[in-house]
Amino acid sequence: MGHIIAVVGGKGGVGKSVFAANLAIAYQMNFKQRSLIIDLDFQSLGDQNIILGLNPPKNIVDVTKAQVGTWDPKAMTPFLANSPQGFSFIGAPREAALAKDIDLDGLGKFLKAAVGVFPWVVIDCGNGTDPHALKAMEQASLIFVVTTPDVIVLNQTRRILGKVQELLFPQEMVQVVVNRYSPNNVINPQMIQKSINKAPYFAIPEDAATCEASLTKSQPFTMVNPGAAISRAFSDLVRRMDQSKMLDQLAKLNKPTGVAQKAGSAAVVAVDGGGENGGLLSRSKSAPTDPWTSMKLRIHKALIDVVDMKKMNVDVADSKQREVLREKTQKAILDVLAKEDVSTLCPTRELRAQLVKEVLDEALGLGPLEDLLADDSVTEIMVNARDQIYVEQGGKPGLSRTTFSSEQQMMNVIERIVTPLGRRVDEKTPYVDARLADGSRVHVIIPPLALRGPTITIRKFPKKRIMASDLVKFGSMTQEIADFLRACVEAKLNIVVSGGTGSGKTTLLNVLSNFIPATERIITVEDAAELQLGQEHVVRLETRPKNIEGEGEVSIRDLIKCCLRMRPDRIVVGECRGGEAMDMLQAMNTGHSGSLTTVHANNPRECIGRLETLVMMAGMGLPLKAIRETIASAVNLIIQQSRLTDGTRKVTYVSEVLGMQGETVTIQDIFIYKQEGLDKNRKIIGRFVPTGFIPKFVEEMEAKGMKISRGLFAVK
Repeated sequence: MGHIIAVVGGKGGVGKSVFAANLAIAYQMNFKQRSLIIDLDFQSLGDQNIILGLNPPKNIVDVTKAQVGTWDPKAMTPFLANSPQGFSFIGAPREAALAKDIDLDGLGKFLKAAVGVFPWVVIDCGNGTDPHALKAMEQASLIFVVTTPDVIVLNQTRRILGKVQELLFPQEMVQVVVNRYSPNNVINPQMIQKSINKAPYFAIPEDAATCEASLTKSQPFTMVNPGAAISRAFSDLVRRMDQSKMLDQLAKLNKPTGVAQKAGSAAVVAVDGGGENGGLLSRSKSAPTDPWTSMKLRIHKALIDVVDMKKMNVDVADSKQREVLREKTQKAILDVLAKEDVSTLCPTRELRAQLVKEVLDEALGLGPLEDLLADDSVTEIMVNARDQIYVEQGGKPGLSRTTFSSEQQMMNVIERIVTPLGRRVDEKTPYVDARLADGSRVHVIIPPLALRGPTITIRKFPKKRIMASDLVKFGSMTQEIADFLRACVEAKLNIVVSGGTGSGKTTLLNVLSNFIPATERIITVEDAAELQLGQEHVVRLETRPKNIEGEGEVSIRDLIKCCLRMRPDRIVVGECRGGEAMDMLQAMNTGHSGSLTTVHANNPRECIGRLETLVMMAGMGLPLKAIRETIASAVNLIIQQSRLTDGTRKVTYVSEVLGMQGETVTIQDIFIYKQEGLDKNRKIIGRFVPTGFIPKFVEEMEAKGMKISRGLFAVK
């Protein structure tokens, strides 16, 4: 059996067509064996006809559409243009309209037969991005990517190499040839290797005079001027390939199938539709994948062909159905794996099991994020780009060794997160808030807003519900403060939890919510449902974004108005970040005492100013004094939650809102966290201290039969 060599141009004008023609002829002249040249460059129709000096009456489209039972030498003869020197040629159609009629299945059938007749079949594949070119590359033993020592060309070559690799072609199969190389060129081989992340296989010297002369005569220079330096270089190239048995070794590699049919799928982005700058380009820079990742991608691609998830009709909310689906998928993966040679990559049973697990995670779960989500020490996951993931452990962020193999893998994970929630993320809506099944909060933002590719931020939800005793154990508060806050919630005080991003506001709100007596009806309102309440009498409401027509949005304000008609004993709003603050304060002032919410602010005084700003966003045009009076009468207690410089989270202030004094809302601290220094590990040393102030609402609490020790507030 012969071999197919696919020739791809890193950019238009690199001399790819001349290279393909002279490569085939150099082989024939050195080894006296027939070669076949096929022109599949439909962007430069007819160039090979000029290079070879042949004008065949039939073209490759005619070949693919021919009704031939078996392609033997006799059946091929009418479609071949045979030169006196012994090589054969099948050209491209001379009109672009005809090129669209090519039959991919017919092309594949012909190429399989051609290697039984010709020892070498060299195919000019243009930029290698069209479905017919990809079909040829699937059948090839070797892919030559032709480039030149030019900065712009090398940049395009790197992108082509990256996309060919994303299509799961083995790295060894793809080799780079530097055309028009001169030792005097500023760009040397080391610079070329660094630019394209791959060492060139061979260099063809610059010889413009010989090339122009041969093109003028429509005769390949390897045939009419075999003594020229450039012709000798081609002879050296084919001999090197023959001596190393390169093609025989490459023919044994596992190659992808179905690439041509899937070329227009989401896994590939076609930019510019070909031409000089055409190519399969991704939004982020291409990076070579390691053999382990390449193997995973190849298995996953094969799995898609075997298992059609859409036809399984699995309810992802049903744990039993999910388990059955996982078992079926695992069996399919093992069947695919049995056909792969994994002895080198997975010599042990443990590595083989790890490979199966990772493919399973990517097929059914969240891919490389699964292990991070399973790690209880990880509290936050921040995906900056596909190859850069930071995690927070112990309150401190650090770079993880985990990476995504491609942006498409990231988009698959994102779709898996948002689709069950009825949400979407695309170029029209390039960001979304969502949650995972365990309640973890997810924020996604994709290009064009995110310049480095899709970005994912996950704030993990603890598997075990955090209670007040846990916060005491963590040092976030003392037991005395926890008991005091429990009494405040039971006494139906209106409480605002204030804090910065990542300070633990939602966790503290969840703890406070669990202090609410089980006999009361609780309604929670959130953007993305995160709160986990232990009570049974709970109604959970969640906002809804606009649909694809830009309609159907349901905001926090809408839900607060709804819950006022739902006979709530308590209203818990996950976060006030806009005009809903006005609705929340009105609810607190109109008989719905004991309500809880959170606000972004750095201290209790700033929390008051923040509430003023949020109320103004409601657009009701209230005077500032009226807004402040509303806040002073509605809010009883502000709890400041802070994330300190050592990564720990503390309740730094517990403050009472006293009322108005002139034009100002007055507040008084009840407890504060006093920092006293750092230990040898740079951990903050501090203690919780009372200020000596006894809250005014203590008397009201005692009137309701609650016992509050006055010694709790004494300065110690």
